[in-house]
Amino acid sequence: MFNYFPVVFVVIGASLTLGQNATTVGFHPAVVADDGTLLPWKPLADVLDMEMDWYLACPIGEHGYPVYAYSTFMNGTYQTYNTMIIPAMQLGMGIISYVKYWHFTGQQNAKVIVAARSMAEYLIKEALSPDAGPYPRFPRSSGINTFFPLQTSGVADIQFGPQVLEPDKGGIAGYALGLLFNVTRERRYLDQALHYAERLTANMRPANATHAPWQFRVDSVNGTGYYQKNGNSVYPLRLFDLLIELGHTEFQGARDNLWAWILNYQIPSESDQKSSLWVNFFEDQIDATESNRVSWAPMEMARYLIEKKAALDPNWFNHTQRLLNFSLSLFGLERPFGVTIMGEQDHDGKPWGGANSKLGSIATKFACAGGFLENYTNEELSRLGKLNLNWITYFRDSDGCPAALEDGVNSTSVHRGGWQEDCHTDVVHSLVDALRALDGDC
Repeated sequence: MFNYFPVVFVVIGASLTLGQNATTVGFHPAVVADDGTLLPWKPLADVLDMEMDWYLACPIGEHGYPVYAYSTFMNGTYQTYNTMIIPAMQLGMGIISYVKYWHFTGQQNAKVIVAARSMAEYLIKEALSPDAGPYPRFPRSSGINTFFPLQTSGVADIQFGPQVLEPDKGGIAGYALGLLFNVTRERRYLDQALHYAERLTANMRPANATHAPWQFRVDSVNGTGYYQKNGNSVYPLRLFDLLIELGHTEFQGARDNLWAWILNYQIPSESDQKSSLWVNFFEDQIDATESNRVSWAPMEMARYLIEKKAALDPNWFNHTQRLLNFSLSLFGLERPFGVTIMGEQDHDGKPWGGANSKLGSIATKFACAGGFLENYTNEELSRLGKLNLNWITYFRDSDGCPAALEDGVNSTSVHRGGWQEDCHTDVVHSLVDALRALDGDC
């Protein structure tokens, strides 16, 4: 991610002891166990509830939407401070997060689904491409939020043209709307998910070790494509699988072709920058060499493998090991108190919340399922996940407002708010999965 704040990291060494009461992590004084490892400043479930309450209290802003629904850059007082927006990913992951949280908390708080519907309404009313070309009425990966509806792309996409979008983000948005349909039975959410899947199917191409099924960026109107690799294959796969479960077997062929590419090319791809197929994901990056490896995509693939296990892949265990070993070897970062956190990508190795929260969540899920890694026994993997989750609690302020960047020891540069996908919408679902795993639901 672009860093819109001046950030200073102060990382202290192994001589740190429990008696140094001035030590802070994120927003809070560190609470340290007798063995020197980090405890949460407050239980994770309570911190998650506080965060959700802070967002449910967000003011209604432009055109009747909560401010975070149309603001990728929102500060700790609910104010927008940059007009760029990444709607498909931010709101797609937000809907997924809110639906998961609603189920996890007993389907009791109707406000959670109201908020999810607000995000969905913005996606389908304000964030679609023009009704023309190979990707008509398709969710935009980026935009400029002063327009209702969005008129152009934004962030780095706009450097390729005003109608350029990223096809894989339609997989995220479509899967999210499908989940929301399952809760609300609102037919138009399903219709949108079906349309996105139809467009993905129509534009799918033969794929191999150098070409993904979809190009990373495409002009939605004239069809011009940019870059051959595309790291996020798991959410188009999730979308196809969800629609097939709902009886739409017309997507079976596209689904099988996608899964064959994932299984035969993407998962086995070598980890070096030239060979890796876990590249090209973030909306704010331009990489002409297609060598910017990311942790986001392989970690999300690992999540799906752990969820479905042998029903998806008879070799799910070994493949999950491979994905976690890849991500940890490239992006694992050691911090005080025995904590390991996760960086985001080669071009920006900082532990932004969306990427870092995946480590705690997926390590905990895999350990719950009996997993271990090359350098971690099952017990050590479980400990890694729990300490990462403990660390994350410190980057939620006392009122629940989160920070986007989950790093900072004795630092004055930990900020409330920021890039909302990293603060919140791409974090909540990971924390819910972690809490379920900690309770034995692997």
